[in-house]
Amino acid sequence: MPQSRLLRVSDLCFESAQTLAAQIAARELSCSELLEAFLAQIERLNPVVNAVVTLDAEGARRSAHALDRARPDPQQPLYGLPIAIKDLAMTRGMRTTMGSPIYRDFVPDFDELFVSRLRAAGAIIIGKTNTPEFGAGSQTFNPVFGATRNPYDTRLTCGGSSGGAAVALACGMLPLADGSDLGGSLRNPAAFCNVVGFRPSPGRVPSWPKQFSSDALAVHGPMARSVGDLALLLSAMAGPDSRVPVSLPEPGAVFRAPLAAAPAGARVAFSADLGGHPVAPEIAAVLEATLPVFEDLGCRVSRAEPDLHDAGEIFRVLRAWMFLARSRQDYENHREQMKDTLVWNIEQGLALTASDVAEAEIRRSALIARVEAFFGDYDFLLCPVTQVAPFPVEQEWVREINGIPMQSYLDWMGVCCDITVTGLPAISVPAGFTAAGLPVGLQIVGRRWQDLELLRFAHAFEQATGWARQRPPLIDPHASQHGGGVVLGDGDR
Repeated sequence: MPQSRLLRVSDLCFESAQTLAAQIAARELSCSELLEAFLAQIERLNPVVNAVVTLDAEGARRSAHALDRARPDPQQPLYGLPIAIKDLAMTRGMRTTMGSPIYRDFVPDFDELFVSRLRAAGAIIIGKTNTPEFGAGSQTFNPVFGATRNPYDTRLTCGGSSGGAAVALACGMLPLADGSDLGGSLRNPAAFCNVVGFRPSPGRVPSWPKQFSSDALAVHGPMARSVGDLALLLSAMAGPDSRVPVSLPEPGAVFRAPLAAAPAGARVAFSADLGGHPVAPEIAAVLEATLPVFEDLGCRVSRAEPDLHDAGEIFRVLRAWMFLARSRQDYENHREQMKDTLVWNIEQGLALTASDVAEAEIRRSALIARVEAFFGDYDFLLCPVTQVAPFPVEQEWVREINGIPMQSYLDWMGVCCDITVTGLPAISVPAGFTAAGLPVGLQIVGRRWQDLELLRFAHAFEQATGWARQRPPLIDPHASQHGGGVVLGDGDR
């Protein structure tokens, strides 16, 4: 590809989704031209990182041509923007494997609710992004497609379970991406890949069809390279649905309101370990360095944290019960095709009694009451997203932190799992880099149902720092990958 054309592709692929949508609406940019730029970026970089695992280029081209012949509709905020869906979500006529050999060739005949909303908003669904098997674990690998690699060092993991989405964004292969989050699956890979991942309030993005229509632990949500782009995507995903009792009443359009807002006077709590979780010193140092930024923004920062002493045990019980309910039939029929950690989680569910689940729910209610009292004194909570930096891609999960053994594949994600139990909205925003050049995210937790206020606060931090504008070395076609030895020469362009 000629160098001038390569630069044009890169410029388009890293332009904000908001700007791209505006250019398409003004007929300054065609949907087809934009699509070809992203397809070229996928062709160039996806063989290195393995983020997009199913690609329907011809179907996307047909959709783009159809949109070019039509007239952009102001009620379609994503008109002409390409997106790939996490490979856990049902997509009509497009393979959905859930990263499992059991579903290697499964093609659903329906869309999940949020997918149909993206189509209605004008998005072009071009394929699927990689995920660990059944979304279990914050490390994106599976026996169907293999591992997704971190673009900041391809020897390392990108996190998970929305790892393919985060990497595709970081590499400029997509302008927007969706994900899901039970124990950190939107927040963890965003932190590892220097993008933004938002776990919205339960019910903000209704899930349908779903086994548990009132589930408040697992959520769908948006990912992007900036908070503003993330809010744009959320505006298309969010909104009530009468089939989902926990869905929140505000229409998605509220998230297209301006995000610029002065956070001066905000009461902010900071916890370096969220109640005693081991956190690697290199992560803690980056997060400590963010505190002067908030003080310069006029926030009142204190060191404090809510009482989450039993959140980990509550999460483990409810997660095991949920995994059992979702995957029992597959476990009984195809146990030998499931990875060990998934089998372990399902068997933890099999060992539960009704009293165990009831006790977890009772304790969760008490925890939520304690958290609500805490947020009577604070507007936002700052804490780690991840307790370690990205680790080798061959390593399934972190076995120890600061010399402290992790007992299961869930323990190293404790700071995210604990926040899940609270039911509060939480976002991961780029906060800096380790000495080795690896991204670190800051988790910001907001008050109950105050998703827009949280996005505005995160936007203010993002604008004050600029970390989100950093790109991985992999993007430069003349640079070698930082520490990873990957060089994109003439044959790769």
